[in-house]
Amino acid sequence: MTDSAAGKKAHFNVFLRGAGHHSAAWKHPDSNPGEDLDLEYYANIARIAERGLFDSLFTADNYSGLGRRLEPFTLLSALAALTKHVGLIATVSTTYNDPYHVARKFASLDHISKGRAAWNIVTGHSQADAGNFNKPEHPEVSKRYEIGDEFVEITKQLWDSWEEDALVYDRVNEITIDASKVYEINFQGNYHSVRGPLNIPRPPQGYPVLVQAGSSESGKELAAKTAEVIFTAQQTLEAAQEFYLDVKSRLGKYGRKQDQLLIMPGLSPIVADTEAEARDIEDEFNALLNPKQALRRLSSYFTVDLTEYSLDSLVPVDKAKPYGAITSGITSRHEVVVDAARRDKMTLRQFIARSAAGHGHVSFTGSVVQTADFIEKWIRGNGADGFNILPHIYYQGLETFVDKVVPELQNRGLFRTAYEGATLRENLGLARPANKNKEIWKLAREADRLKTGSGS
Repeated sequence: MTDSAAGKKAHFNVFLRGAGHHSAAWKHPDSNPGEDLDLEYYANIARIAERGLFDSLFTADNYSGLGRRLEPFTLLSALAALTKHVGLIATVSTTYNDPYHVARKFASLDHISKGRAAWNIVTGHSQADAGNFNKPEHPEVSKRYEIGDEFVEITKQLWDSWEEDALVYDRVNEITIDASKVYEINFQGNYHSVRGPLNIPRPPQGYPVLVQAGSSESGKELAAKTAEVIFTAQQTLEAAQEFYLDVKSRLGKYGRKQDQLLIMPGLSPIVADTEAEARDIEDEFNALLNPKQALRRLSSYFTVDLTEYSLDSLVPVDKAKPYGAITSGITSRHEVVVDAARRDKMTLRQFIARSAAGHGHVSFTGSVVQTADFIEKWIRGNGADGFNILPHIYYQGLETFVDKVVPELQNRGLFRTAYEGATLRENLGLARPANKNKEIWKLAREADRLKTGSGS
């Protein structure tokens, strides 16, 4: 354990997902699956997270399929009015949106929440998304990341198109905005052309916190260049340490320091006062699973139909699709899921249970002390800077973590006892970005002025 690791404190985000993250959560008698379209349901989750001093909550999103998903900006804007501290992370695709709209919406959310907005940057989900946006095809992975890289750069420039003191409200001279401090960006790229400026002042945080999810090679490079938080999925501490070192080592070539990026693997905990009680809860949820349905879903990672195998057969990892063969969804999740089955020599029955608990993220079942031990080991061992918490069921799973695990971590000096600041950046320990283009634009305007003057 390094000296820097010894003083680390954990960061926590809670991942919003229907009745909970266990595949059978919606079938459990303690859940009310219809509540996932109810604002008060999400408000209660947000209040629990805030009581537990969580940094943020996160809502995933896609643009196709039959899932029930409230639109992120609508939901998080409502939650901003009902909370005071917890950060609000919206998932927005760079493939099926326009940079100007996204920059404006995030600036608005950041102003409404007084500096608690964050953007989970994704590049798109599937071919079905393309069909809903009048696009002939879903771009292949490398092209999606090229588009995404350009998209993020445009949004940053739009957020920087206002100087901090451009709003003057000068009653004497009847001036509300100093136009000399608001700039056109005139961005000409391979995929977008944007004049600017944005029609809303710079966000309170400078930029909303930039989050990226995924563990593919392209995703890691985008994270190293752009992201300030990365949500990822590793099943073992060794894999997490390897990922942590890999991504952090890439930051230098982009002029960034290691503390400018927080790595937060997903963790799906089932916690009780004793390990035996936690195992009973796990067994109760697993008993609600439909094995055939689960195997049909998991068959997407294989070249064979898993429903034709016995539940007590070993997972046929030799029939897994080659890594890189899956180009829709979270492409890196394929590797994580299959590697776990191979490493632990799982039967299909075990494979179903493991996949149901964390859908590719690490799951942990144990006592309060054991759960705190697990978290401490990953934090102190430089496998994580915090965790994206995936409760098995709402509200109980989150309440147990907040009311029992958080105090244990506080007693160990591993978690805050109060919020450090007013904004999400302050609570995450991230600096507020300077307006990178301010001086460039000033010089350009001065050159234009001198040129115009000399020609008159």
